[in-house]
Amino acid sequence: MNHFKKVAIFLFFAGVTCTSLQAQVHDKSWKSITEMPEGKWFASAEAKAIAENVLLYQRNIGGWAKNIQMQKTLSDEEKKELIKLKSDMHDITTDNGATYQEMVFLSKMYRQVPDERYKKAFLLGLDYILEAQYDNGGWPQFYPLKKGYYTHITYNDDSMVNILNVLKEIKDKTDFYSIQPSEETIAKVALSFNKGIDCIVNTQYKQNGVLTSWCAQHDAKTLQPAKARAYELPSLSGKESAKIVLLLMSIENPSQEVITAVNSAVVWFEKVKINGLREDRILNAEGKIMDKKMVPDANAPAIWVRFMELDDNKPFFSDRDGIKKYALSEIGSERRNGYAWYTNEPKEVVKQYDKWKKKIQL
Repeated sequence: MNHFKKVAIFLFFAGVTCTSLQAQVHDKSWKSITEMPEGKWFASAEAKAIAENVLLYQRNIGGWAKNIQMQKTLSDEEKKELIKLKSDMHDITTDNGATYQEMVFLSKMYRQVPDERYKKAFLLGLDYILEAQYDNGGWPQFYPLKKGYYTHITYNDDSMVNILNVLKEIKDKTDFYSIQPSEETIAKVALSFNKGIDCIVNTQYKQNGVLTSWCAQHDAKTLQPAKARAYELPSLSGKESAKIVLLLMSIENPSQEVITAVNSAVVWFEKVKINGLREDRILNAEGKIMDKKMVPDANAPAIWVRFMELDDNKPFFSDRDGIKKYALSEIGSERRNGYAWYTNEPKEVVKQYDKWKKKIQL
């Protein structure tokens, strides 16, 4: 084989490999792309193209809308529309990872490619987070505020925990984010973080005088558990409460209030865990969930239900009619199969608890 043929074959396979890698990335969800390990890919032409989309989607106030697959190629017309939307103040949020994920991505980009536009966009996102915080320390689901349950302090899908984790890394001056703001901004971030932790402590629900856990959302004025969508009723959350406690456990030199909050939540997690029950999923040929069933299994690891009654921790479920049912099988297939009713997230809290106690010398 002559030299030119070898070169041609090499270039062909190199092109196939690059195309394959690109397809692999573009087949990923936006969330999974933002979670990719830091490294050379974030200096690639593909990553830079995605970063241009992220910059386009950012609104002038600093935040982003949710449920956008930022990696999708944009037409010239779509780009023009996004430029027109820059000053639009609607649907800007931290729900479903929005704003948080874009900031993570920009930080990973900036570490490889120190483009000042990435830094500016990241810091604008940080300003947005600081501006969106309530005086009581909580964050709404949307800012500027959107009428309805969106004004509640939102723990749902870890929205507020994601925000506080950003602030914690910045105030602690870790290397997690490649972009560091000014000392003046870091001071604001530290104040904002402390207010957020105070809000968490103040919203921990007392059941018959005993601290337990949190609801997925709390009223911004009364701080009490609040209703969101029709099937998301005031309750104690086995899911969202887990990430809240892990955040509290990550605080260096925690206050007595934080220590009490963690201890109380762990006692509650142990009290409400469910043993001997397994979730089985029936899938179709495309891998879509067609049915979920809860099956007795003595060997199944502990699980927790997502919603529990405020007064006695009784698990419940509901359809879009908002009527409580006390078995998953009692609700229709659409909600039964299209929502995460059980979780194992608290297992990480239980796993880390003894280590945490030793660390703070309880």
